[in-house]
Amino acid sequence: MSRKLISSGSEFERKIGYSRAVVDGDYVFVSGTTGFNYAANSISDNVVEQAEQCFVNIQQALNEAGASVADVVRVTYILPNRDDFEPCWPVFQKWLGEVRPAATVFEARLLNDAMKLEVQVTARLPR
Repeated sequence: MSRKLISSGSEFERKIGYSRAVVDGDYVFVSGTTGFNYAANSISDNVVEQAEQCFVNIQQALNEAGASVADVVRVTYILPNRDDFEPCWPVFQKWLGEVRPAATVFEARLLNDAMKLEVQVTARLPR
């Protein structure tokens, strides 16, 4: 299988040199994804709303790759404020509760102070 690059259309993909997702072999690697709403060209001030939008954005990339959130095998959560993690649990449960991928959480500053969460996933293409 050849390598396939997936773009969200973000100007930063071109400027920085990355793809929203890369399909390589049986796997889909989705870049760290924030809660930016591309349709509204905005980002919510609410971390729970950002968490929901992260998964909407991730699902779009996975769909283009031929996968879905049900195919996620690994997830990484990055938050500037670890106290924001627990309020997002219901969103994570909604999207990944049945999938239960391997997970990592860490606290780190993000590139823009409006971003309260970044989520990165790896999925395996369905057979």
